[in-house]
Formats: sequence, structure tokens, C-alpha cells
Amino acid sequence: MSALNILVVEDEDAIREMLVMVLEQASLNVIAVASAEEAQHSLADNARPDLVLLDWMLPGISGVELARRLKQDDLYKDLPIILLTARGEEEDKVRGLEIGADDYMTKPFSPKELVARIKAVLRRSGKNIEEEILKVGDISLDVNKHRITIDNKVVIVSPTEFKLMHFFMTHQDNVYSRTQLLDQVWGRSAYIEERTVDVHIRRLRKILKDFNKDDLVQTVRGFGYRFSVIE
Repeated sequence: MSALNILVVEDEDAIREMLVMVLEQASLNVIAVASAEEAQHSLADNARPDLVLLDWMLPGISGVELARRLKQDDLYKDLPIILLTARGEEEDKVRGLEIGADDYMTKPFSPKELVARIKAVLRRSGKNIEEEILKVGDISLDVNKHRITIDNKVVIVSPTEFKLMHFFMTHQDNVYSRTQLLDQVWGRSAYIEERTVDVHIRRLRKILKDFNKDDLVQTVRGFGYRFSVIE
């Protein structure tokens, strides 16, 4: 299977070079540009990428504005976008997701988490790439075998609970509302009530409770849920 193509839009040279190195080490093809204008030229001149990794603060046209334009363009509205930014405020995260970005990462971030996020977004968009086993403590999640093990014991979960667990494991410590979880796990095209999220959270906690790990899925009063090894 040929490597997938990532368009990186980042104006800081050192960060752009780091991103290229990390993604190429993950067997991804990379086209890297320094501005929204260069990104638009790249999109016009090259084959459509499989995902855009887009810095929020760019000179000229901002990254969030470029994301908005792409999501309003019939040619690119389904193109997955991950925003990168130093802006960590909750309202900024919500704004990024509301314009249609598929995910959001706050700088600084670990290369390993970045690659996991990219793989998760690509998989949700129907692009399958070889993925290593995810691990959080004694919890292992094997995407290819569709298997979760805890303390080396296979855990039986539904397909939805598997996707929810995978999302949590690749998005540790971030808080997500029920609406955001519906978008990220069930998909924007799914017409499901928000309380469905609560039902699956309860089921997931019940499974984890058998291993004394139900406290990993934390309720953030007034907003939603977070998966964290930090209490």
C-alpha cells in the first residue's frame, strides 16, 4: 500500500522541519509550505492530499481562515484538517472544531501523539494505514486486530466502545463535550442524541471498573468528559 500524503502548512522553519521529519519517519509522504497562499497553490498544482496539518497563526491568511474556506469549498469540504496552535483556550478549540477542523492540537505536543491523532483522523475518513498498538499503562489497543487487552486479558467491547476507547487513548487529558464526541466518534453524519454518549461512557466505565481503571474516564462538570491517568 502506498504511503498517504500530508500537506503541512507551518510558517516557523524549525517546527515545519520537525513535522516533516516526524511524518516521514511514520512512512507518510509530506509536502510542506509556509503560508496559506502556498498551500492554495499546492492544492491546485498537486494531487489532493489525504490530510492537511495546518498552523492556526499564519502570515497573511490565517490557518483558521484557510480551514474555513476549504470546508466551504465542495472540492475540499471532506478533506481532513488538523489545526496546530499555541492557543490553548477552550473557546479557541471550540471555534476550530466549529469551522470544520477534524482535530486540534495545542503546542507543544509530542510527536508520538501527533502521529496517533493523524492516524485516527485518517481512519475516520476511510484511509487505513498501518498502526502500532496503542498503550496507556496496562491497557493495550490493537487497531488491526480490533482488540483491547487490560493486564494482558482480552476485554470484550462493542464496536462503538472500541472506537470511543481509541479516541480517548489518542486524545488524553483533553476535555470533550458530548457534541464533540458524537462528531469525532460517531461521525457528523450520524443523527444520534447526546445522551447516547452518556450510555456508552457508562458501559465503558463498567468494563474498566473490573480492572479498577474506571477513574480514567472522568466527568468534567458542565462540559463533558476527559480520559486521563491524572486524577
